[in-house]
Amino acid sequence: MHEAKSNLSGLVRAVREGSEPEIVICLSGQPVAKLVPVADAPRRLLGVDRGRITIAPDFDAVNPEIAALFEGG
Repeated sequence: MHEAKSNLSGLVRAVREGSEPEIVICLSGQPVAKLVPVADAPRRLLGVDRGRITIAPDFDAVNPEIAALFEGG
């Protein structure tokens, strides 16, 4: 743990650059943490479902039964 605290920036650099795939940090000889690179988030493709989803024209219309429940009726 002391070595990791003293050399944290170097350890982070090694993981970021790929010279170390991961670094396990131990306390009293027992592994307690793992330093790994953050995976890149997959890019979202916009519009892939265009034309496949339809919304009813009255999807946001007030439902009298549900409105009555909220209003205590």
